[in-house]
Amino acid sequence: MHGFIGNNSLRQHGFTLLELLIALLVLSIGLLGLAALQTIGLRSNQMASMRTVANQMTYDITDRMRANPNGLTTANQFYVLGTGDAAPPIVTSCDAEACNTQELADFDLGQWRARVDSLPGGLSQITRATSAGFTTHTITVHWNETRDPAVTGLNCPPNNSTDLRCVQLTM
Repeated sequence: MHGFIGNNSLRQHGFTLLELLIALLVLSIGLLGLAALQTIGLRSNQMASMRTVANQMTYDITDRMRANPNGLTTANQFYVLGTGDAAPPIVTSCDAEACNTQELADFDLGQWRARVDSLPGGLSQITRATSAGFTTHTITVHWNETRDPAVTGLNCPPNNSTDLRCVQLTM
């Protein structure tokens, strides 16, 4: 029995090619799933960032309006704008020199509108309503969160398929 080879020595050790291909398939599906999760996470983070910036912008202009109450009087409507209205040209930098009420309101609106324009498709509106002797201002900021050119509506709250995303604050 010197040259006899038994059945035990004919068994294969290790993986077959089929097992290896199945393992690679399972691994690649898992990696594709992780890549999809990463993409969704990045998109959600960007959307949250845009919402945060829009909220900060609405509070920024309300603070500016409160700091310049003469810009809110009935005769002086410097802060009241429609959606897409051009901001007044900044003639004077109120950071560098003293400004009157109109110059300060123009400066504030110019700076604010420049920040709103930094959002994709950014539009803004400030409206005034007077009821029972009380005046309220509604500040609305719109932006194209999905960057879809077909989304152009200005309803707030928005219809997700047709309207720009919005943030609205009443003071």
